[in-house]
Amino acid sequence: MEMVLLTALGVGGATVIGAVIGFIFKNVSHKFSDIVLAFAAGVMLAAAVMGLIVPSVEYGMVHGVGIALLMTVLGIFAGALCLNLVDRLVPHMHTPDGCPECPHKSNDKINKVMLFVLAIAIHNLPEGIAAGVGFGAGNTAEAFLIAGGIALQNIPEGMVIISPMLAAGISPKRTFFYAALTGLVEVVGTLIGYFAVSISAAILPFALAFAGGTMLYVISDEMIPETHAHGSERGATYALLIGFCLMLVFDVLLG
Repeated sequence: MEMVLLTALGVGGATVIGAVIGFIFKNVSHKFSDIVLAFAAGVMLAAAVMGLIVPSVEYGMVHGVGIALLMTVLGIFAGALCLNLVDRLVPHMHTPDGCPECPHKSNDKINKVMLFVLAIAIHNLPEGIAAGVGFGAGNTAEAFLIAGGIALQNIPEGMVIISPMLAAGISPKRTFFYAALTGLVEVVGTLIGYFAVSISAAILPFALAFAGGTMLYVISDEMIPETHAHGSERGATYALLIGFCLMLVFDVLLG
């Protein structure tokens, strides 16, 4: 349990690290941001497939091949549909357009930025659950793979939420506080995922696939389009491949 808690704090703390970097480098270029985010997308893609989806099938095999595949496929789509519903209820994750040029004291802009931060916080919950489910499965190596992938993704995410809040006139202290809260949501999600699977091993295959589906949705719907939106598609593509291959190597060595 101590390992789970420390890992949860590490995953959430990665957002805080990103926030600190965001304060230091307030004007990071789109190209650099896209490359880093694409690398994180590759890491998360490998973690989702090798750490969640493949184990989901393996754990479900006790019920037979057909049931195992059905549970995994249903879990993936359930996770994706869950985040799709979240996207309908809250604003999109992308940074509000034109924020640096907006008046610092505009209440409308502050509200828009805060909704943007809320959207990130809500997206962080299923990512935390994915990390917790990994530990609940009992495979520590795979759990660290998943948590590491999510933590790497959280660093650029923490970076990109700083500049819009500062530009909207939110004080640095409050900006850091809100950024830390988005990381705290991930800690809570990790604990939820861990205890849910620990209580009932029967839901493990579905829970693993559900967590994998949420990660695939975030990668496909949020991260890849964002990294291809500013003219850095080629670099972002190779960065994604590097991230994926790096986690593949770690998975083989740890396995």
